[in-house]
Amino acid sequence: MTFMPEPHIRFALAADDTALGRLDRETWSPLHAVKPPDEPPYEPFFNERFGPRDHLVAETGGRIVGYIRLGFPTPLASNAHVRQIQGLAVADAARGSGVGRALLRAVLDEARRQGARRITLRVLGHNTPARKLYESEGFVVEGVQPEEFYLGGAYVDDVMMGRSL
Repeated sequence: MTFMPEPHIRFALAADDTALGRLDRETWSPLHAVKPPDEPPYEPFFNERFGPRDHLVAETGGRIVGYIRLGFPTPLASNAHVRQIQGLAVADAARGSGVGRALLRAVLDEARRQGARRITLRVLGHNTPARKLYESEGFVVEGVQPEEFYLGGAYVDDVMMGRSL
């Protein structure tokens, strides 16, 4: 691992669409993906469901090296106090340098700022690095859907994690 300066975390901008789409494709892995890699022509990264304000990005040296997506688990008013992490990606060159942790801590702060009381996420059971990161930041396993996905010739659990804010 090479030394990487502490990332600058900010909200995404519409102009980040191409860079974020590229990062998403470059970081695709069966460790976390439940669908095949995207093929050209590529859809825009931002869409009607998730726009720039739903993403925090990490920059080092003026280059985007990661993002985290924050959304609502459901559209129900009775569930509006909960936020859900719905995507996290870190460039291979930035892995192990604290970018994922910085994004996770920033999104927890943003969820609190929005008035959320809880935050949840889903992670594949075999994604040990992500699960360890989430656990180290206070997330606990709240449920498991055994063999929810069939990926690469194996059945994989879908693990629900959450924590209070």
